[in-house]
Amino acid sequence: MARANFVDYVKINLTSGSGGPGSRHFYRAKGIPKGGPDGGDGGRGGHIILRGNRNLWTLLQFKYKKHIRAESGERGTDNNKSGATGADVILDVPLGTIARDAETGEALFEVTEHGTERILVQGGRGGLGNSHFKSSTNQSPDYAQPGEAGIEAWYILELKVLADVGLVGLPNVGKSTLLSVLTAAKPEIANYEFTTIVPNIGMVQYRDGQSFAMADIPGIIKDAHLGKGLGHRFLRHIERNATLLFCIPADADDLQGQYRTLLHELEQYNPELLDKPRVLALTRADMVDEELKQLRAAEVPQGLPSLYISSITGEGITELKDLLYTMIIEQREAYDGLQRAMEEE
Repeated sequence: MARANFVDYVKINLTSGSGGPGSRHFYRAKGIPKGGPDGGDGGRGGHIILRGNRNLWTLLQFKYKKHIRAESGERGTDNNKSGATGADVILDVPLGTIARDAETGEALFEVTEHGTERILVQGGRGGLGNSHFKSSTNQSPDYAQPGEAGIEAWYILELKVLADVGLVGLPNVGKSTLLSVLTAAKPEIANYEFTTIVPNIGMVQYRDGQSFAMADIPGIIKDAHLGKGLGHRFLRHIERNATLLFCIPADADDLQGQYRTLLHELEQYNPELLDKPRVLALTRADMVDEELKQLRAAEVPQGLPSLYISSITGEGITELKDLLYTMIIEQREAYDGLQRAMEEE
């Protein structure tokens, strides 16, 4: 995913279609010079709809098109014919897109499933024709409703990357290299901080045709939760990853210090992130021998599964895939069980 093409936050102006006016028509025919009201209703104005598309990974399409307008409904006509409905505008967005009211910041909804459609801006209702207003005391109403005006407002679309596993670590700890080994993704890899400045996503192929999505989140630095180093942009992508894979170099001077820094930044940004399942991968295992691993055993952060891996030699890679897949399946089964329980209530 090219850096310039990854857009995860846009502010756009949307206007739904106005409803068409109702008709004030009266029936006329040979021998019937003064027929009753037969004005049709106006057509509904077009909605603006967001539709989830799993083949999209960016909001780039809205970067250069910030004003979008739907069609208005047409006027009602004679013989109680309704006007045509204004065409809806359907905007395809990546899964994990949140729609917000730009003025209040309120989250309106999130698109998480492929093909799901949600109305973001409602089209105006068509006006009623004069035939609706006929009564015993008013046989010839010479009025009809105007169409309801469309809605014009600014909205924010914010993308939070959806993946089964999110790689979490300080800059330059081998996350991108690991992603390139486990998946077909080709992130930029170099020996300097902030090589990754946008999320990279790849599919990890597992046994029997199974797979799961993995996202390389740009490196977290101290005080990222305060926005330092574009921290807010980076951290929000972690919220939509089911399992967090912490990456710390096996040859780091302070293993526990790095782990505490990562936990602190996640907690300060959103305490709920600490409720997600975690795995610790001690990367660059080829840089330490078995004797050093044993000597540093007490330094390895406790309370979560951990293993040494090397993207160079392949050490621990198979075991890591097994562990992650097992955790993903357990989470999916727990989620399905919760959904069934809620449906039975």
